[in-house]
Amino acid sequence: MRIAVDVMGGDHGCGVVIHGIKLALEAHPEISALHVVGNKPEIEAALAEHHCRDKRIHVVHASEVLMMEDKPLAGLRKKKDCSIARAVELLKDGHADALVSPGNTGGVVTAATIRLRPIKGVERPAIATVIPAPQNEFVLLDAGANVECKPIHLAQFAVMGHVYAREALGIARPRIGVLNVGTEDSKGNDLAREAFGLCKHLDLNFIGNVEGHCLFANGVDVVVCDGFVGNIVLKTCESLATNLFGWLKVELMKNPKRLVGAYLAKNALRTIKRRLDPENQGGAPLLGLNNDVLICHGSARERAIMIAIRQAIVATHSHVTTAIRREIAAANTALAAAKSEAA
Repeated sequence: MRIAVDVMGGDHGCGVVIHGIKLALEAHPEISALHVVGNKPEIEAALAEHHCRDKRIHVVHASEVLMMEDKPLAGLRKKKDCSIARAVELLKDGHADALVSPGNTGGVVTAATIRLRPIKGVERPAIATVIPAPQNEFVLLDAGANVECKPIHLAQFAVMGHVYAREALGIARPRIGVLNVGTEDSKGNDLAREAFGLCKHLDLNFIGNVEGHCLFANGVDVVVCDGFVGNIVLKTCESLATNLFGWLKVELMKNPKRLVGAYLAKNALRTIKRRLDPENQGGAPLLGLNNDVLICHGSARERAIMIAIRQAIVATHSHVTTAIRREIAAANTALAAAKSEAA
């Protein structure tokens, strides 16, 4: 297992990513090579600081960094030697099996789509984010790669989400739903209604439309929407999870009785906090490409990087890309047959 990690684009600098890499190497002896991509002097200083001398580490120098404020396509054209571009090249040239990056999300999506190319038959790759719920966890896609979509894109997202939930998360028969403003077949805009119609023709456990209040009620395993809606849902959930415990702490400290109650419930509160912590979610796979790519949040710290590397290992060992290639071909055939029959 060979992994490339872009260490330059995160909010906390390359040292935090290097620490996460060290933790991943200690936890996963199956990693045969880990390509650390970025500014070589900074990387070597961080490796020394964290006493990371693992022989599996290979430093790949990149003289530039695609910053968060850079526009993806223009930035990649201007900064041809940025760490994201160099890391993607390692995958394209066969030197790595998977890529992990906490860098500019648009830059990762653009570079990977242009250089690695989508799987044959896939019209748009999608970011799939796993979100914890009280009794389960669900996959949300697209979480931000495509702000404007066509119905066929959402139908393909459903297929890719189905494969990822089954192969990487171990859900035998994932329940697929289209995010909408109502559960009735006729609800929603043209995109949602037409996507609903396409999904009915696919060999999926399609349960129809799902509303926002269904997401955390163990009613669905894969939620499909365009990247504009998906990114808003994702960031709203992250914001609520981040601020909920601060709000709760203020309320619990208002009187002694509440403090006693908080003490008695502390283990339950810790469990919930741990499940909602974005650091424990690692990275989000960019599904639909010919290689495995994991995108981390820009604010990701050591644990998130370590978990993202683990997710990359699981995705590669589970042959997620191969399964998507096979099932997208079958889905496109089924949709073409349905369209011909309707005509």
